[in-house]
Amino acid sequence: MPGLPQNRAMTARFVVLGLLLSGRVAAQSPPLPLPLPLAVAEAVSNNLDLAAQRLNIPVAEARAITARLRPNPVLTVSGQSLNLLGANFSPNTPLGPNQTNIHTDFPIERGGKRQSRVAFAREQKNLAELEVRELMRQVIFAVHNAFVDVQQAKALLQLAKENLQNLQGVVTINEARLKNGDLAEVELERSRLAALQSQARVDQTQLQLEQAKTQLQLFIGRKQTAPDFDIQGDLRADTPAFNPTQLSELALSRRPDYLLTVQSQATSRADLKLQIANGRVDFVVGSEYTYQRAWGVGGSSLGVSISVPLKLYNKNQGEIARAQREISSAEARTAALSRSIRAEIEKALQQYQVAGRLLDSIKRDMLDRARTVRNTTEYSYRRGEASLVEFLDAQRAFNETMEFYNTTRANYARSLYLLDAVSGANPE
Repeated sequence: MPGLPQNRAMTARFVVLGLLLSGRVAAQSPPLPLPLPLAVAEAVSNNLDLAAQRLNIPVAEARAITARLRPNPVLTVSGQSLNLLGANFSPNTPLGPNQTNIHTDFPIERGGKRQSRVAFAREQKNLAELEVRELMRQVIFAVHNAFVDVQQAKALLQLAKENLQNLQGVVTINEARLKNGDLAEVELERSRLAALQSQARVDQTQLQLEQAKTQLQLFIGRKQTAPDFDIQGDLRADTPAFNPTQLSELALSRRPDYLLTVQSQATSRADLKLQIANGRVDFVVGSEYTYQRAWGVGGSSLGVSISVPLKLYNKNQGEIARAQREISSAEARTAALSRSIRAEIEKALQQYQVAGRLLDSIKRDMLDRARTVRNTTEYSYRRGEASLVEFLDAQRAFNETMEFYNTTRANYARSLYLLDAVSGANPE
């Protein structure tokens, strides 16, 4: 098979060429529109503040390791009456003989200091985890709002483009009518002016859309904004199933910021126990080995000792008082936040209910009428039975109704995301 190596080389070239071409096509193809769940996941993954906050958890775990450690014993080696200066040691002199001491001290902690340190470190870790959850709740809510801004801007841009297309069609008809002598030139100029105003509206809404997309990309942590960035998904329009009377209690059971204040109380209580334990007296038990030798005679001895500090002045009173005050402060913050959360729930419910009633009213009473009036007036104008002013007035009324409708839809979606945020229902 003499041609086999050549065939393999050609196959390899084709494979490499295909990979290069597929990579070039993939690089040139626009990115897929981003759905909301992926936008939230990307924001949670890329947010630098959230990443920094997460680092507090391993810091708390390292503190827990330190809290579990016991105090180290102390070894002391000393020499006494050493003949380093040329003294003449003899049985008749008070100096000597050479003496070597080996002394060890073993601290004995009392009052449950180690257990209190471990408990305090555990509460600090729980505190760090709740801080991460609270920041995540805020990041997710910000992404939800930015996503709704883009959805609203896209709806307004689509409406502006439809209006421009409609007016350009009117201009085309008027140009034909002017050639046939059925229309005054001033009427054509008025329709052209209306089309130019509609084009300006398209440019304005296009700018608003690009700004909303840029803001969303910043929220999700994109280092560089992509000009072809887009999203997918409709404005949220579901009806949440909840009991308004139980929503506040539900929020107090799962909102990270409220749980954070509750955890602060637990942490302060653990700190108080630790400071009380630190005020208890610790013992230091020592043992000593002594060796002496001179004139061919030597001997050894053992000794024991116990050291007890006299707590006459410093009994850790300041730290105990501080921990007590922090418990009172945490309790006050918890009570204040509880009232604030209930007020937030009430406002969010009002916003949701008003937006829902307004949206239903627009759907029921305004949309069909505005569309019917616009279509009827346009048909009459094309037949020469209505004036341009009447047609533009009907078009303006339709546009205002649709803009109001899209804004209300966006506000209703925001109210749903706000209810999720204030009740602590955001995904973690």
